[in-house]
Amino acid sequence: MGKPTIQKQDSVKMYKLRKTLEELSDKSGRGTELISLYVPPKKALHEVINGLREEQGTADNIKSDLTRTHVVDALSRVIQRLKLYKKPPDNGLVVFCGALPAEGGGPIGSEVIKLYEIEPPKELQTFLYRCDDHFHVELMKDMLKDDNMIGFLAIDAKDAGWGLLHGDKLEVLSETSSGVAGKHRQGGQSARRFERLREMELNSYYHRVADTTREYFIDIYPIKGLIISGPGPTKETFIREEYLEYRLQNNIIATLDASYAGSEGVREAFARAQEVLSDYRMVEEKKLVEKLFQEINFPRGLAVYGLKDIIDLLKRNVVNMVLITDDTNLRKLDVTCRRCQNVQTEILERPKLIQRTQELLSSPCPNCKSMDSESVEHDIVDYLSLVAGETGAKLEVISGSTEYGVMLSSIGKVGAFLRYNPNQ
Repeated sequence: MGKPTIQKQDSVKMYKLRKTLEELSDKSGRGTELISLYVPPKKALHEVINGLREEQGTADNIKSDLTRTHVVDALSRVIQRLKLYKKPPDNGLVVFCGALPAEGGGPIGSEVIKLYEIEPPKELQTFLYRCDDHFHVELMKDMLKDDNMIGFLAIDAKDAGWGLLHGDKLEVLSETSSGVAGKHRQGGQSARRFERLREMELNSYYHRVADTTREYFIDIYPIKGLIISGPGPTKETFIREEYLEYRLQNNIIATLDASYAGSEGVREAFARAQEVLSDYRMVEEKKLVEKLFQEINFPRGLAVYGLKDIIDLLKRNVVNMVLITDDTNLRKLDVTCRRCQNVQTEILERPKLIQRTQELLSSPCPNCKSMDSESVEHDIVDYLSLVAGETGAKLEVISGSTEYGVMLSSIGKVGAFLRYNPNQ
């Protein structure tokens, strides 16, 4: 029984992709003029380009002058981008392009053609072209669903429970009682007859457990590995006599001794399985956050929290790793005076960003009083990733919905491990 092959995903890259897809989901065009293009890796690009040129010819028949112009321009941008490739990337290529209103809205005709180019995290299997009033991001969102699911079966002679570990969530699926009589027979029964009846009940129970396990972990959730736990010899008997369907029997990655079966046994098994699941994301996040709090609570610990302090320490090359939750929803705003290059920087929650940007742009530069300024904004994770990359620090994005994400949220949703204590 070896460890399952679990693909590790770059937490920052996946965070950025999720954020991009969320933004694209919220965008809509004035008409059916937003292009979604999915190109599998084996698709010939010249065929795709020829197809888009035919679409340009068809677009000439659109009655609305503005919609026709937007569609033709967007198709031209996509064609020009595809020409930069000799062949699609290994996983394929996804392009979203169309005329989008400016931030904060604007009059009809003020839309700007924007193009988003994405290399998918998994190999594309389907070619798709759509021209609609929204971007078709469903296929990309499906790719973000975690394939690395681990099943749990916690069993003894009285109870059985099933659980599923997927992404950052442990879910108890169900539990059942065996209905098997205890080991002590009732009066009036011979020992042999009692034992035979009990063996028949156990056999029936094992078959029921095996059938439910197959339904959960083959038919509904295609797991990468199965962990079986429980007190006593029941689990070993169940495995040894091969009640499980052969695909599950071959997919057992660990057998764990535990105090409980049923739903409590599932939770206990997860707690005991951390070494087996050492490559699994939820366990990684748990270890990182626990270590962060240990360092913070230690008088000479090498950890800090507080976004401004962390950014300062990052720039000073003191930080080794930053942890931040994926629901931080902060943006870094830089407003730069074109005359004297003075920069005003603020970190804001997204809902306040547009109003504050307008306020700063409409105010004179505090240094030279010029009214000529420009603004640039960055998602806080993008910004931290950029600064961390300059000093060799690591950045890990933690799910904010887990128990350990909530712990990190309690100290401002961001913390950092230090290379050394700058105050000593």
